[in-house]
Amino acid sequence: MAYRATKSGLSAETQDKINKKYDVDLACEMLKWVSSMTGESFCTSGDMDNFQETLKNGVILAKLANVLKPGSIPAKKLTPSTMSFKQMELIQLALEVFKQMGVKETEIFQSVDLTERVNLNQVVICLQSVGRKAGHGPKESKENKRDFSEEQLKAGQNVIGLQMGTNQHASQAGMNMGKMRMITSDEKQ
Repeated sequence: MAYRATKSGLSAETQDKINKKYDVDLACEMLKWVSSMTGESFCTSGDMDNFQETLKNGVILAKLANVLKPGSIPAKKLTPSTMSFKQMELIQLALEVFKQMGVKETEIFQSVDLTERVNLNQVVICLQSVGRKAGHGPKESKENKRDFSEEQLKAGQNVIGLQMGTNQHASQAGMNMGKMRMITSDEKQ
């Protein structure tokens, strides 16, 4: 149940753009992965209504956090609640565990993104990142750090990259701006 007023105007357009980013198939895949990890049985349909309803009380996310990092969330907190502040608290506890696992801050969602359906796509992104940290999906790339000597860095300063373009052939020939000057010759002798 959403407690926010219906959006209109620019807010509605923005929300529509956010909703269009949501991928039903990816959400379905994430729900199936969460179900397999937690051992919980629930509908894994990726439509927005089911996705939100399945995860919004925070219990499934907390159970996932406990599977990935055992004992991180006390068992007494894993009871479903209808009070939104309790749901948000449980979601926040799960998010803290995900952060400790190494999920980047930019991939973490806010609890209102899920509970009030502000940005369900961000929830999917977060679950993808959690999955990568747990070994599900594509492997993360490794840093390819390069060290350059001072001599190499100085040599690079003298090179003009092709993306900077050139002005060797630039001219203003053929450019006409504004009204042309009319010159007439009246020769009276």
